[in-house]
Amino acid sequence: MAETSQLTPEALVPRLGDYLVEKGLIQPEDLEKALAYQTDQRSKGENPRIGQVLVALGFVDQGTLEQSITEQIISLRNALTDANAQLEKRVQQRTAMLEKALGKLNELNVMKSNFVANISHELRTPLTHMVGYLELLRDEDLGPISTEQKSALMVMTTSAQRLEKLINDLILFSSSESGQMALQISTQDFCTVIAAVVDKNRSKAKEQQLDLIFHYPAFPIFVDIDEEKIAWVLEELLVNAIKFTPDGGQIQVILELQDQFARVAVKDNGIGIPEEKIGDVFEPFHQLDGSSSRHYGGTGLGLNLAQKILDAHGTTFQVESEPSKGSEFSFLLPIVNSGTK
Repeated sequence: MAETSQLTPEALVPRLGDYLVEKGLIQPEDLEKALAYQTDQRSKGENPRIGQVLVALGFVDQGTLEQSITEQIISLRNALTDANAQLEKRVQQRTAMLEKALGKLNELNVMKSNFVANISHELRTPLTHMVGYLELLRDEDLGPISTEQKSALMVMTTSAQRLEKLINDLILFSSSESGQMALQISTQDFCTVIAAVVDKNRSKAKEQQLDLIFHYPAFPIFVDIDEEKIAWVLEELLVNAIKFTPDGGQIQVILELQDQFARVAVKDNGIGIPEEKIGDVFEPFHQLDGSSSRHYGGTGLGLNLAQKILDAHGTTFQVESEPSKGSEFSFLLPIVNSGTK
């Protein structure tokens, strides 16, 4: 008695023999005999289903078998329908819970941004007064001071200016998080903008015996930018290059034409970044060395904010880096007009 390979209704029904016993349509011993017969047939290379065996042995007729199979299929279909309904209900419940949690998270995010912005503004006001009076004292506008006092005031002014930058970074970050980063676009000579940032940071580079070089073309390159924010991005790149380049190293700032774009790059021969961690440096509050005793300071906001400013200008960073050999951060801006002098 050969078993066909066609899919039959019985193939959809598990434990059909047990169901027939439970319904009183066959006796347990009938099922045992049928199972023994089925095993014997399989040893001969056949593969009959238990229902076929029961019919062949006369324990149940074909009509009763088909009726039982139909009942089982209907029962399975109803169970599947109930399970799907329960699953859909659970999905709806979980979705509602997730939406509520997301709403709460967004609410907390707004509160966090507002808190950071408010606190930062409150900190900036007294700090501005402190910096102003420190400068008056340092410049001897309030009376003569000794060399030692002037040196101490210089240290205090530098620290206050660093704190002021951190506060301004937090304000900018909170604004970007709430989608309030507005741009004041104007056409600028990109070379002039970059040169001002480079000149501002020459003293910092000199303190570390770093060679700071600016390469630029002999003609102006005009771009439409928010001058203050793009200058902030360039300064962030330069400050990082200075921070992560050992004494005696070299930093290059390169402005060049690339098709219809102005390409600016800040290249150093500092500590570099492992390839798998390049994406991490753009995460907020991220430090490549996150230990409490890390050698390099900073909030970890700079590159995240810089990327957001570039996003608002419709561009992004390109990064090339190799540990112990240095890094190059660059981006493109479309040229508005250029010409030789």
